[in-house]
Amino acid sequence: MALHAVENVEEALGVTRALLTPVTVRRWLKLAVVVFFVGGGVSFPTTQFSTSAPTGEVSPGEIPSGLPVELLTLAAAVVAVGLLLLGLFSLVGAVMEFVLIESLRTGEVSLRRHWRRRWRQGIRLFGFRVAIGLPVLALFGGWVALLAVPVLTGRDPARSATAFLVGLPVLALISAGYALVSGFTTAFVVPLMIQSDSGVVAAWRRLWPSVRAAWKQYLAYVAVAFLLTVATGVVVSIAVALVAFALLVPVLVAVAIVHATVSVTSPLGLALLVPLAVLFGVALLVVGTLSQVPVVTYLRYYALLVLGDIEESFDILVDGRPSTEDR
Repeated sequence: MALHAVENVEEALGVTRALLTPVTVRRWLKLAVVVFFVGGGVSFPTTQFSTSAPTGEVSPGEIPSGLPVELLTLAAAVVAVGLLLLGLFSLVGAVMEFVLIESLRTGEVSLRRHWRRRWRQGIRLFGFRVAIGLPVLALFGGWVALLAVPVLTGRDPARSATAFLVGLPVLALISAGYALVSGFTTAFVVPLMIQSDSGVVAAWRRLWPSVRAAWKQYLAYVAVAFLLTVATGVVVSIAVALVAFALLVPVLVAVAIVHATVSVTSPLGLALLVPLAVLFGVALLVVGTLSQVPVVTYLRYYALLVLGDIEESFDILVDGRPSTEDR
């Protein structure tokens, strides 16, 4: 039995090259905007617990409460704003998933046109991601709390530590299941939503019989896609590191000049170096995002080709091939 996941590794390079070459600044910049939101995916904030001993006299079972109310309020406001921004970023990223697939399917990279057509489906995708992600996040928080709560309250953590260790393989298994569902939703369900103009659940109902019937093909895709992701990630990391080093050299020269003349800690020195540091950070962000354009394009084309070969009726590239110019 031929494995489509292996056969399409080289073919994906061909369609990726057809879309991205000849290189046009406009097309690459538009794809970079999409990749900026899509490449991060959906993420959730992690919680860190400090186990260091508090200062002052604290009796067992009592949580120290020496922080001012104003500071706690400010911290809560910062967290709320951070979660809001994270949610907005994830929402835009969900819509951009459809913008990306439409761009690959038609060969036309049009942000406004694809956004107007698919933003409702993007909201559905965002809701689905939240629905499957929050329970996993809550489970992880409860697992961490098994150790954190006894430590913070001064109780004996021995029993909780046992439950903590027992829950580790369970959490790993659930996390693997979540990763598969989330990955298949992004790689396969989103294209099916576009093809049938449907919601997430309806597209999953179409995909699931195919997964059950050709599970070996989908399992091969998971393995090969993982290897491709690791390999391309290493290549991109090396390339970005080389560019970062090249950009860092003039920055270090500027720092040395400022230090020798007006001192880096002086108001004038800070006024000169802070904008330079911001410019350096923005340059790295742009370089990193642009370097991800061919990688994300290739991996998504690869998934679309595998999906179409496994189930011919799922092939959304039949009538759409990359063109050389944006319309």
